[in-house]
Amino acid sequence: MSIKYSLNKMSVRPFDPECTEKNYYARAQADGYLGIEKICNNIARAGTAIRGDVLTVSDGLIYEMTQGLTDGKIVQLGDFGSFQIQLSSSGAETMKEFTSANIRKARIQFRPGPMLVDMLKTLSYERVEQKSTTRSADENNGGSGNDNDNDSGPLG
Repeated sequence: MSIKYSLNKMSVRPFDPECTEKNYYARAQADGYLGIEKICNNIARAGTAIRGDVLTVSDGLIYEMTQGLTDGKIVQLGDFGSFQIQLSSSGAETMKEFTSANIRKARIQFRPGPMLVDMLKTLSYERVEQKSTTRSADENNGGSGNDNDNDSGPLG
């Protein structure tokens, strides 16, 4: 299977409002969703755990990750990768002037592990037409129309 992409004409300097020069750039096009229910069913079929056990472990993992990140820890998940809180803030001229009010938002940074990094090196690509920016009713309900997928996520 290949990664589908479309072409978008965008500014060569997106943060420069005076720049009028534009080039075409690739944009990945998602090909549906793979939700937690489908993942749990696939894992259960491939091993000895039942779907409910896999879902319970998944829920527990998310809870523990949330707790660890809230405590300021880097959450390391073996070969999967690691998660860490990153901050965006406005600056202050002196350390004394800087307070937590300068922090605008927090994000979760994901650093993929070796298997995911290696996967990126072996991708193939297929050019497709750009998807419309409107979402169908099925997509707005989080499904892909395939395999009773019920989890929502961003569609690129």
